[in-house]
Amino acid sequence: MKNIIFFSHNDNKIREVLSLFKKTKINILSLKNFPNLSEPKENGSTFEENAEIKSTYGYAKFKLPCFADDSGICISALNNLPGIKSKRFLQKKRSLEKIFENIIQKTKDRLDRKAYFQTVVSLTLKNKSIIFKGLIKGKISSEPRGQYGFHYDPIFIPNGFEKTYAEMSLKEKNEISHRAIAIRKLKKYLLKLFS
Repeated sequence: MKNIIFFSHNDNKIREVLSLFKKTKINILSLKNFPNLSEPKENGSTFEENAEIKSTYGYAKFKLPCFADDSGICISALNNLPGIKSKRFLQKKRSLEKIFENIIQKTKDRLDRKAYFQTVVSLTLKNKSIIFKGLIKGKISSEPRGQYGFHYDPIFIPNGFEKTYAEMSLKEKNEISHRAIAIRKLKKYLLKLFS
């Protein structure tokens, strides 16, 4: 069994990642296993930079292969914002209801509902980092829907689907999501590396 660190405290992300690594000989540890660890400042200007800041920091701390993701939603009517500021955007504003209301209104005003979710995963091994990407296109829903998922999931409908991410079970979302696409590429790489 190979130990590898997923540099995240986010329960939802951890659950998604663990389900993708079931039945492999790779044991995923997360920051939930190391609750007192401080985190580096995510001050990169791209998803790639932010993911790599976390994975290199994690590798330096644990001396184990470490991967981290940086993800966000890019909304056409908002000039592809919030993008890499997706999490900070949520923290700064008041309630999710208000944020969703604001986003939905802007997409209606500009007659442009297009959006995409992107994930970049950085894996750090000794002195190198490898990048894996996942992207899924879709649109902003006319109202928040669903009880699953997290963050922007209730207002994002992937192309080819009627449901928002938040109306999908973990299994359904993991079939198609931006994060699952990137993590599957990472998994394929690790299985080959450790075989």
